[in-house]
Amino acid sequence: MAVYHVAKCGSDRNPGTAEQPFLTISRAALIADECDTVVVHEGVYREWVQPRRGARNELGRITYTAAPGERPVIKGSEELRNWVQADKLWRAEADNTLFGALNPYAEEIDGDWMRRPLAPCRHTGTVYLNGKALVEALSIEELAEKPMQWYAEVGTDSTVFFVNAGDCDPNDALMEINVRRACFYPAQTGVNYITVRGFEMAHAATPWAPPTADQIGMIGPHWAKGWIIEDNIFHDARCAAVSLGWHAPNGSNEYTRLHRKAGGVYQFEAVYAALRLGWSRETVGSHIVRNNVIYDCGQNGIVGHLGCAFSEIYGNEIYNIGTKDEFWGHELGAIKFHAPIDTVIRNNYIHHSIMGTWLDWQVQGTRLSSNVYHDNTIDIKIEVTHGPHLVDNNIFGSRQNFQNAAQGGAYVHNLFLGGMFKYPVLDRPTPYHLAHSTEINGCSLVYGGDDRYYNNIFACIKGESRNFHPGLALYNGSPVSLEEYINTVWEKYGKCDVEQYAKELQPLYTAHNIYADGVPPFDRDDTALCSDTSTDARFVTEDDGVYLEMVLPEGFHALAPLPVDTARLGMPRLTEVLFENGDGTPLTVDTDLLGHVRNMASPTCGPVEGLTSGKIRVKVWAK
Repeated sequence: MAVYHVAKCGSDRNPGTAEQPFLTISRAALIADECDTVVVHEGVYREWVQPRRGARNELGRITYTAAPGERPVIKGSEELRNWVQADKLWRAEADNTLFGALNPYAEEIDGDWMRRPLAPCRHTGTVYLNGKALVEALSIEELAEKPMQWYAEVGTDSTVFFVNAGDCDPNDALMEINVRRACFYPAQTGVNYITVRGFEMAHAATPWAPPTADQIGMIGPHWAKGWIIEDNIFHDARCAAVSLGWHAPNGSNEYTRLHRKAGGVYQFEAVYAALRLGWSRETVGSHIVRNNVIYDCGQNGIVGHLGCAFSEIYGNEIYNIGTKDEFWGHELGAIKFHAPIDTVIRNNYIHHSIMGTWLDWQVQGTRLSSNVYHDNTIDIKIEVTHGPHLVDNNIFGSRQNFQNAAQGGAYVHNLFLGGMFKYPVLDRPTPYHLAHSTEINGCSLVYGGDDRYYNNIFACIKGESRNFHPGLALYNGSPVSLEEYINTVWEKYGKCDVEQYAKELQPLYTAHNIYADGVPPFDRDDTALCSDTSTDARFVTEDDGVYLEMVLPEGFHALAPLPVDTARLGMPRLTEVLFENGDGTPLTVDTDLLGHVRNMASPTCGPVEGLTSGKIRVKVWAK
């Protein structure tokens, strides 16, 4: 059980003691073994740390931690000096040996579900001026017209950089360029039980990370088990900051490269490839990502396919993800997970991003609980999965709250302040699993519906028009029981097989929802409270945190909803798996957004327990 120290005053020829520390974290990562701790002191470390060893189990965990009271910084960039001015532009040159095996200014951001030609060609490298990422110009001519941009020309021996720095002289500033793919990411798979705590990491030239590719992040376990990533600051990853994802041993982006099959077919093949590699609760996943601040990343704050299963994501603030408009595709989101089986995403604050949380494929046993969203283009999207998944005690505060391309979900004690949209997916069958397992039990289309909405509040954020379809009226005409659905199908279509299930709306189960601001209710929600009175809902950010202010309608506290638990939620029609905790025990929604115990005799509607009619002001995120 050794303790190794790393400091900027050290040397890699030292023994790594407190008195004689190593100079680089990478030196410590070559020798750290089970039960060891690597303590890193203040300073900027320009390196890609690739831990060589993990541990066999939790008892042997290897820890990389900041020294107490210090914040070491790991950067994937190097400084670039000696800028020469030519008219509006500045020019500097870097020898290509600086980049090692991969020059990020020669690598385009591209891959499956990247939209071309809508997205222009960009590269995985970036230029930073005093820590701020400049925008990549598409030509020298464009660069000359717009300040705070950069452009690069890659030659055989060197790469020439041009910047339009406005009124700034780059020689008087800190100019940095990406040279490394990652900051803390093993070269090989299976490096288990690592803890990374207390660092700042930035400036990684991460590639586009769809589920059919090697999902490299600025930090990540690279297909391993049991990592803890906590109390860090991550920013300015070109694509993904934290990756808990797939490593694509048979090749990445095959749809983009080969065009032989649809992208979803290659993704299905990746699931089976993972199973052949032994993907299970015992071998991959079960990570914890907590209490980090993640911002200013091009594609994802946290991404993962398959390797994110059985994990916990909580206490993180994630913002400014996918908002730079330099490139675009269908994999952007503050959190973007595929196959997050039994993963819990709770108590996060996600704002000012293009997509708050996007859960895609095999969202089985996933719980999205007690998160706060606002000022995102869309707060959440759940796609091509069959349930059970539980969304409870959240505040969805953006203009568009929810894109629902799934079925079999439960939505309980949430506050929805924006629009909702749902649609079936009848051209893309996706798998579902045995309970709490990676073992595939079947495969089906997504018919939409079979959802449960209990004890929610539907309203409108202040200042937004109501033409974006808030509330559950989009379910109008749905049956309200499985028996009604089945009887309708059989009475209309008799003994046929597949087609009839797509022709009738699946059930919607609702009770004790509140519709304020004139939001229309589901036409068969006979326990609803409806009000045309304005809630005047808004978010207020102050020095100590974020507050929700709104006016709750008359009669709010008299609605008397019922508690929600495993027995009440039943099981989705297709998967026939119960809504329960990841360990197979029954669940009860018995705490609120703030961690307070609910009154289980008659819990309060919405995410915060104990509120009453009238004006409220609640701190929903503490700084």
